[in-house]
Amino acid sequence: MEFSLLWAALAGVATMGLALRWRRPHLPPHAFDRLMGAVLVGLASGRLAAMAVAGVNPITRPGDLLVVRGGVDTGFASAGALLALAWWFRRDLFRSLDALAPPILFGLAGWQAGCLFRQACLGTASDLPWAWSLPGSQVTRHPVELYAALLLGAGGLWLWGRQVPAGTLAGAALVVAAGARWVTQPLRPSLAGGPVVWYGLAVLVGTVVALVGWRRARPP
Repeated sequence: MEFSLLWAALAGVATMGLALRWRRPHLPPHAFDRLMGAVLVGLASGRLAAMAVAGVNPITRPGDLLVVRGGVDTGFASAGALLALAWWFRRDLFRSLDALAPPILFGLAGWQAGCLFRQACLGTASDLPWAWSLPGSQVTRHPVELYAALLLGAGGLWLWGRQVPAGTLAGAALVVAAGARWVTQPLRPSLAGGPVVWYGLAVLVGTVVALVGWRRARPP
């Protein structure tokens, strides 16, 4: 059985869990449980979307929902997770999401760095000193997934201790999360170009949320 994807997921959960532990005084109730619930909702949403695109009927083949390696639509997975969080923290939405924003970025950074377990870090060819090659290959490549992990981790550190109006951190974190994938996408070998439309939409939504939060706190 292949456990590399599981180890990568555990790396993301562990990183997020450590960040939540350090940020505990500022967190809303049941933060870890609800974040893990949002992850499951996101996986289910993304898997259902991928099955629909592939023409697989989830009603007649419900077992295929568990075949995550068969494909998960990134955009629908992210949207499903965010909607789940918005519902669970609806009573104090923006302050809750602000508190969770840095740990979420650290969790995403851990997931991206989990490419080391999956041997899936490399992207397009490169002659840079830190590029490396696949076993049996002489072509060195960008460790593009580690680039994304570094960007996400840096974003989490940047947002960690900032005191800003409600909603600003949540919007900025969405920009960082989508932007890290967007700017590294050209270094990923992909015939379809990746879900760049989703990334662009997330950057736009995050920017609007951050600006609205900032402007609401300004005196008239």
